[in-house]
Parts: sequence; C-alpha cells; structure tokens
Amino acid sequence: MSTKNLLIELFVEELPPKVLKKLGDVFANTLLKSLQGRELASNGSVVTGYASPRRLAAHITGVLGTAPDREVVEKLMPVTVAIDANNKPTDALRKRLAKIGRESLADKWPNAVDGSDQLFVQSDGKADAVYSRSMAKGASLQVGLEAALGEALAALPIPKVMSYQLADGWSSVNFVRPAHKLVALHGADVVPIAALGLTAGRETQGHRFEAANPIVTIRDADSYAQQLENEGAVIAGFAARRAEIERQLKAAAAKESLTPIEDDALLDEVTALVERPNVLTCRFEQEFLDVPQECLILTMKANQKYFPLLDAAGKLTNKFLVVSNIRPADASAVIGGNERVVRPRLADAKFFFDQDRKKSLMDRIPGLAKVVYHNKLGTQGERVERVAALARAIGEKLGGEALANQADRAAVLAKADLLTDMVGEFPELQGIMGRYYALHAGEPAEAADAIEDHNKPRFAGDELPRGNVGLCVALADKLQTLADMFGIGQLPTGDKDPFALRRHALGMIRMLIERDLPLDLVWLFQAAKLIDAKVVEQLSEFVYERLAGSLREQGYSALEVDAVVGLRPQRLGDIPKRLAAVRVFAALPEAASLAAANKRVGNILKKVDGTVAVRVDVALLGEAAEIALNKALATVKPQSDAAFERGDYAASLQALAALKAPVDDFFDAVMVNVEDAGLRANRLGLLATLHQAMNRVADLSRLSA
Repeated sequence: MSTKNLLIELFVEELPPKVLKKLGDVFANTLLKSLQGRELASNGSVVTGYASPRRLAAHITGVLGTAPDREVVEKLMPVTVAIDANNKPTDALRKRLAKIGRESLADKWPNAVDGSDQLFVQSDGKADAVYSRSMAKGASLQVGLEAALGEALAALPIPKVMSYQLADGWSSVNFVRPAHKLVALHGADVVPIAALGLTAGRETQGHRFEAANPIVTIRDADSYAQQLENEGAVIAGFAARRAEIERQLKAAAAKESLTPIEDDALLDEVTALVERPNVLTCRFEQEFLDVPQECLILTMKANQKYFPLLDAAGKLTNKFLVVSNIRPADASAVIGGNERVVRPRLADAKFFFDQDRKKSLMDRIPGLAKVVYHNKLGTQGERVERVAALARAIGEKLGGEALANQADRAAVLAKADLLTDMVGEFPELQGIMGRYYALHAGEPAEAADAIEDHNKPRFAGDELPRGNVGLCVALADKLQTLADMFGIGQLPTGDKDPFALRRHALGMIRMLIERDLPLDLVWLFQAAKLIDAKVVEQLSEFVYERLAGSLREQGYSALEVDAVVGLRPQRLGDIPKRLAAVRVFAALPEAASLAAANKRVGNILKKVDGTVAVRVDVALLGEAAEIALNKALATVKPQSDAAFERGDYAASLQALAALKAPVDDFFDAVMVNVEDAGLRANRLGLLATLHQAMNRVADLSRLSA
C-alpha cells in the first residue's frame, strides 16, 4: 500500500514557555505511537516535532491513507454451551452471533464459512471453545488521525487548563490556550479531521509582525517548515530555533571579545518566547558593576531573560545580549527600550546591596528567632544553634579546637543573610550574599567562604565547599536537616521531596567520600543528637539507598555496589577503595568459586538457631579436609586482616584466593550438620571463622550470580 508523509499543526495563543519543549515532544511522540497502534504508521515511520510560542506540530513519514484489513479471532463460548447433543448451535450461540452481526454462520454449522467469516472449534488450554474469525476493515486515516490527535492532546503535561468559548457563542472547550487553526495534510491532501472545535485545513499564521503574508497556505506536508520560515518568518522547530539563538549569541559576543553566560534553562525559555530570534547587544551604566555580579546576573536572567556578557576572566561586564522577536532595519529603538527596562532593576539591586551593608550579619542573628523554620522544629534561630553545635563537633573531630571555633562562628552567621533585602528579593542568593556581607564586616575569609559554601553541593555535579570550615558547616547543615526531618517523620514519598532530603543526603555522601573524611555514620548520627533507634535505622537506610544509586550512576555494576554497600560500611570515605578491590578480586580465577562458597556458608549459618561462636577447637578436627581448611585459615586470615587494617583492601581480598582449594575440598568431603553436637558446633565455628575472614571488605556472596 502506498504511503505519504503527514503534517499536523495546532495553531494556538502563546503557550507556557517553561514547558513548551516538553509539550512539543509529547505531542509529536504520542501522535506517532497512536498512529502506529492503529497500523496507519509503521515502526520505520519517523516523527519530527515542531514547537514555537504559538504552535505545536508534527511531521510523520510513511503514513497510510487506510490501515490494512486485519484478521480478528474472538472466543465466543465453550463448546458445551454453544453446541447441543445433536451437534446443532444452541440459542445461546445464536444470540451471541446475532449480537456481533454474524447470525448467518449458525445456519451453516458445522461448515460455518461465509466469505471471510468463519466459526471453528479450538482448545483454549482448558477445554474446547467456539471461536469466530473475521476480517476487520482497516480504519481510514481520517478516523484514526482524529482519535490519535485526541490522545495526543490528552497526553500533554498541562498543569492547568483554561476554558474558552468557541465562535458559535455557545460551546466551550478546555485547553492550555485558545486554539485558532488546525492543519492536517496527508501529502498535499487535507485530512478533514476536527479537534477543539476546529476543522482541519491547510492554512496557518506566520509571525505576528514580520510574515510576508498574514496567512500561510501550506502546499503539502513536506513544505511546512520551509514555507513557515520563508513566508511566515517563523523557525518552527524548537531545536533549530535554539541552535540559531546560540549561534547568534556567540557571534554577537565575539564581536565584543566577550562570552555569553551559559545557562541551558534560560536558553530553552528564550527559545520558547520567540519565533524569529534576533540577538542584539545592549549595555548598562558602569557604576552598577560595584554590586556583586551574582545579583546583577540573576536579575538580568530571571526578570528580563537577558544574557549577561563576561570577560576572559569570568567577570561581568556592563554589556548584555537581548533575544528580540523582530528584525527591524534600525534596531536602536529595541536596544534603547531594553536598556531602559533593565536600569530600574539594577538600581534596585544596588539599593538593596547598599542598605544591607549598613547592618552586620552578627546584628541580624537575633532576628532569626522570629522566623519560623518549621512548626514542629521551631525557629531559624533554634535551627542555627543545632547546626552550629554539630559543625563545632565535626570541626573538633577533623581539626581540633581551632577548626571547631571557626566552624561554629561560620555556622552561626550562615543563615543571617535571610533577613537582608537582597536575599528577600532573590532567595537563590542565600549564602552568596552572606559572604559579601561577612567580608564587608571584617569576618575572616575562611568564615566568609564557608557562609557561601554551606549550601554546596546544590545539585549533581556542583563543586564541594572549598575549605575545611565550609566543609564542616555544609556537612552539619545537611545532616541536621536530615536528622530534623526524619525525627518528625517528614520522609520523602514517591516523587515528593519538599525539603530536598535526597539532595541533602547525596551532598553529605559526596563530601564524606570525595574528601575521604574520617567520620563514621554512627558518630555523625550521635553528634546530630539522633537517639531514636527507629529514626536512626530509617535515616541509615535512606543514606545507603542514595549511596547505592549514586555509585551505579557512576558506572559501578549492581553486583559490585551490592557487595560493598550490603555490608553497611560506616566510613563512606572507604567506599571507592572497597569497590576497586572488589573489581580486582572479581577478575581472579578463584573469585566465582569463593563467592559461591561464601553464599553457601552464609545460608548454613542463617539456619542455625542462636549465635555461632567464631572459634575452633583443634582437638575436635578429624577430617583431613577440615584440618586443611583450618590450617589455611590460620595462614590466610592474619594476612588478609593485616591488609584490611592498613587499608589495602585489594591485598586483603587477593589473599583469600589461597582458600579456594581447601574450601572446595571441605564441602566435598565434610558434613557440617552431623548428629554429634560438639562436632557440629566446631564445624560451624570453622565456617563462621571463614565467613568472617571473607566478608570484611565486601559481602562476597553477592558476587555469586
């Protein structure tokens, strides 16, 4: 059957920019899957999505005008119900056939064939049943596409819809924005479908101001994107428009020998705001550069969607780039307008900065006692006291009294900038502004850096705190948040994590591992005043789950991660060395056999009532294989333990390779669960000694498939 390419476009009023890319992807992909499900498109069909501020569209290759006919086999009823003792159809079967429009088949039983329709008997696996076979007419593209479009519209991730009235004045529909035109072309032919009160045609609209023609008549499915760009002054493809904006940003910045700030989220949002991008260079007064560049950058990005320009050293300049939606011959009015708009924003930032510096962070601390942190956890002031105490304890552990004092001071000041005007306007600057205000007040650089760094790492791949003081405060801040929230039962559920506890746990894990901190989880939980055993267990499991997930994302295999994390090692800084040792051990020829033996030993010990003592009475050893195993353990275990104690985990595991032969011989020749209680206990003690020796670095049984 011949195929043609298909084009669907829904022309609407301005769509929400922050979700436009996702709307376009879902619209196009759902259309393709729906058409494939109706056999109007094949697995080889390719979809190209288009998404601009005022349109969602999809181009799909290889679409049929009519789906192929298909055979339909339907189980009707058991033979015992359908056929009577005289081999005649029962009334029940006749009624069922009449219901599906095939009653004539009953009169032709048992050779029930009428054209492509047929009745036959076949077992359903339990008993014989009567089935019908028929050929279903393939759906037309009009019917299938209308249904597919309905599914695509229903699948759009729209958080909130609006209701609007149609042109008839009576009907209303619900959609994210009012829809005005619908295009549906199969090759050059219009597919007369309907949706959202619209009937499909071939007309759409181009750019509001710069289209050569207000109405663009699409010739065929394949000319859509080119016609829109040439006649409608619109780059319909999201990716193409984004690439064009990025190209223009780099070119405009290069003319100034500067670099535009990199921000994928901002680039996506601006791409969703313009149809015909035109990048222009603007500037603001030099005096505003006295304000911290983070403030200026944030206000330009968040409020105006501008791209600040940086010099070779990464310093903000007084120039910025604007992505305009029009391309006038003289752009001076557009440039001047944007420069006028940004000036009050920067003036506000300068005012906030000047006012905030009139009061020190230390003077603001009493005010935190009036700010509620959580109704079950008290005020920010009380929280700061808990974090400071924990930071002091961590500092004492890592660097003695000097570091403890520095960490305490920084932790006390870390949240004070919450009460400043700048942070009140831009909460994202919390900690960043605290650093500037601390330096202005004469605080040591280490404390100021720690104030900024106490929120790090803020996201995956973010840098860690730059110094030990910041490390203490950041670790204390994250751990205290976890301890507080778990303590009141505020655990994350599903995809809901309002207090970002997963992020806090991952940040804590990264600091402990990447800085190889000599801190045990048990000690940390005690320092955070966690005393409820249930809460400690819940938080421990939460941390280890995040740890395991993070390690797998880093490329470690599930077996390696399970083997190491399964032991619940308290010092997370050792984890990379343990994983490396397990990987080396797994490559040894003896590894598979030892892992299987370890699993077997563990299963034997689990079945024993009570605790098995890790000791062996040499006098009770009688079998040659158990004597040999005990002798091998006497040699290997001290070597392995010594390597473990000095942190050489690879050597510790490699020493175990010498146990393969005696372990194999033991299981071949020795019965453990003998009737003699003393002999049985001694052999279990030997296995417990073996189990202990083999599972210090990792749970080797988890390497056994």
